Amino acid sequence: MADKKKLFVKTYGCQMNVYDSERMTEALGGQGYETTPNPEDADMILLNTCHIREKAAEKIYSELGRFKPLKVENPELKFAVAGCVAQAEGEEIIRRQPMVDLVVGPQSYHKLPAMAKSVEDGNTAIDTDFPLEDKFEHLNKRPKAARAPSAFLTVQEGCDKFCAFCVVPYTRGAEVSRPSARVLDEAKQLVDQGVREITLLGQNVNAYHGHPGGLSGLIWALAEIDGLARIRFTTSHPNDMDDALIDAHGTCDKLMPYLHLPVQSGSDKILKAMARKHTAAQYIEIIERLRQKRPDLLLSGDFIVGFPGETEEDFQDTMSLVRAVGYGQAYSFKYSARPGTPAAEKATVDDATATDRLHRLQALLSEQQQAAQKAMVGRETTVLFEKPGRDPGQWVGKSEHLQAVHVPTDKAGKGDLVRVRITTARTNSLQGEFLEIVR
Repeated sequence: MADKKKLFVKTYGCQMNVYDSERMTEALGGQGYETTPNPEDADMILLNTCHIREKAAEKIYSELGRFKPLKVENPELKFAVAGCVAQAEGEEIIRRQPMVDLVVGPQSYHKLPAMAKSVEDGNTAIDTDFPLEDKFEHLNKRPKAARAPSAFLTVQEGCDKFCAFCVVPYTRGAEVSRPSARVLDEAKQLVDQGVREITLLGQNVNAYHGHPGGLSGLIWALAEIDGLARIRFTTSHPNDMDDALIDAHGTCDKLMPYLHLPVQSGSDKILKAMARKHTAAQYIEIIERLRQKRPDLLLSGDFIVGFPGETEEDFQDTMSLVRAVGYGQAYSFKYSARPGTPAAEKATVDDATATDRLHRLQALLSEQQQAAQKAMVGRETTVLFEKPGRDPGQWVGKSEHLQAVHVPTDKAGKGDLVRVRITTARTNSLQGEFLEIVR
């Protein structure tokens, strides 16, 4: 039997890229590749890229430069660039880094086995099309190997919102939803492999329309799967939070009380300039309705400061919104222009001013996160054990609210859902005492 070829994969960006890397690894498994954690041992290095952050493309070129000595040591080493930078840059990647053999966009990675075979035959392979066929239909069924207790599952891709700062519609294409039958089939496969918690992924996951009942209908269908204990979804857009999905947060026991709902700004003027198509008041109303259904819901959000045209008054509107909502987690960034987006042509806010605003916002968000952590002390929650902790006899898992929880116990292990009483709050994690195995 021929020796297996070694594949090193480095993933950048969001959870969807993590899922995509898994599927690409599985696809290349049929081409004789198995993964290695060491790039020095690899026959192929695959970089699965993200184009959201500032200078994303330049960072990938720099990363390729760091890997270049490996090509000198092993001339047969193949390089592949996948994901959103691949989609945006295309042939430019190979022009600037001729050692790259394969470039594939996020909608074409089902073609990876054939592309890898072409590369092994000495060719260069590029595919950044938006094919008409469903890539998921062409991917092999997922292997039967045991998995971690939590898994990501992509159900929706692309975006039709065209926010003025965002490249996703250009790199991921229009909104497309996977048929619910295929999603349910993959979810059952994951549960058969030991998965107990599934996070549904999409660029605008709550715009999912592959089930007659939308995302809430899919959630209720998933809730019928024996052995699946928890359901989450990310990332959502406020304009797609319909009544049924809001109701599901109060009625579906398997839907966890955590929601990531980006708002980006608290200023209506800036929201309009961003083409967000909602107001701050509409966003707050959605939060109020959700909390009526699920009072213990933990909110996470995204914020951009220093967007073109933002004044101190606009920034204070954002601070007011944050105080009104109260976030348990959040992600905040200075605006950085993405080439090809409408906002990229507008005059930017002074960098020192934007930096100062970011620091003030992050101080408030950090204060709220710490308050949410401390509020857990004395409360009981369920924790899904995922891995052993650093200390002997300790397990680490996620609470219902997606907080990391450390629990000293020898009475449960990986994949167990455990009731825990929280005893200590730390900056980014909690500690609890074991009470009982739930199921």
